[in-house]
Amino acid sequence: MAEPTLNQAIENIYASLHDDNRELDMRIAELKAAMAREGVSEAVFDPSKLAQNNRQGRKLMQSHFRKRGVAVSFAS
Repeated sequence: MAEPTLNQAIENIYASLHDDNRELDMRIAELKAAMAREGVSEAVFDPSKLAQNNRQGRKLMQSHFRKRGVAVSFAS
């Protein structure tokens, strides 16, 4: 199976978040690998696509991803 692109990896994260975080850690690992391949240091997410789009949900997401080595920011 082909490795996902950065955009595909981010879309997979959205899908996982909407599916009660199913396979989230695996999706984060895929995102981290895609970021390394494409030379990106930070993943940018659209807050409107998040399952929990409030400040607490965004901070929790940033913390969870940071623990796995992925910096996260949100598009305005």
